[in-house]
Amino acid sequence: MVALVHEARQNGCRLESACHEAEIDLRTYRRWYQSGEIQEEQRPIATRPEPVNKLSKQERQLIVEVSNAPEYASLPPSQIVPTLLDKGEYIASESSFYRILKEEGQLNRRGRQRSRRKSSRPTSYTATGPNQVFTWDITYLPSGLRGQYYYLYMIEDIYSRKIVGYEVYDRECGELAAQLLQRTLMREQCFNQPLVLHSDNGAPMKSLTFKAKMEELDIISSYSRPRVSDDNPYVESLFRTLKYVPNWPSKGFSDLDGCRAWVAEFVVWYNTEHKHSRLNFVTPSERHSGKDKQILAHRAKVLMEHRKKRPERWSGKIRNCEPIGEVHLNPEKEAA
Repeated sequence: MVALVHEARQNGCRLESACHEAEIDLRTYRRWYQSGEIQEEQRPIATRPEPVNKLSKQERQLIVEVSNAPEYASLPPSQIVPTLLDKGEYIASESSFYRILKEEGQLNRRGRQRSRRKSSRPTSYTATGPNQVFTWDITYLPSGLRGQYYYLYMIEDIYSRKIVGYEVYDRECGELAAQLLQRTLMREQCFNQPLVLHSDNGAPMKSLTFKAKMEELDIISSYSRPRVSDDNPYVESLFRTLKYVPNWPSKGFSDLDGCRAWVAEFVVWYNTEHKHSRLNFVTPSERHSGKDKQILAHRAKVLMEHRKKRPERWSGKIRNCEPIGEVHLNPEKEAA
């Protein structure tokens, strides 16, 4: 490259123009050619200091050990880091967890769910607090016999993602759904206040008995659009979580009582232990009771204390520890 630059200069080209044509910087040429001799390139063999924020071997090993611990083995780093923060512990950021696990060959896709498909949204409702917008649906739970199913009725509060009502029956029925709805309102003590209940267009949702119960309880009805599969996203996401937990009985439930017991255990776990990603990793019960602000403030305090001890670990702000605001049910797309 230096010989070509010299050849260009001998033919009357300026040095700067010759370097530009050769696609090298002028300073690079001067570093290569000094005192009439071509110098050896020093950059590949240069000794560079390690970054001050580099994880030590002990910290890298601790990340692997924590990620493989029995209580965290089935959780992703996005669940592990907030859980450690709640205990007052901090090892590294989520991205560091992901990077270390990838380098150790332990970052693999384990889910069985299919990729989502996007489409337009229906009319939206906004929840600024609990017990304002509910969504519900019925899903099949397999039994041990081919062709026989149990039916899980589930009502979810979209503001907190809390399961506020559920039951398992051996059939789909509007009357059973109406009874569950009334029990749910009694449990949540949300009579005589504006409430929206969203669902799809299934037979139990459109039954005369269920509609009469909604009118009696002064509930505003909301339905998905025909032939649109994701107009009821919150409860569908909940069903996906239910059917992809590690202890899901893939061979089916033995009987109705066993099915009910399993669902009851799942509801307790989901409401009180599962840190929901869309709630900034607090549990639905904590969000429903208004404790999320205090918990997230505690996380921010823990992060700030660790940042003061090791400021070189942070190149910017700490992770977002702000509670989420209002929640929209299928918001309309903004006009261009």
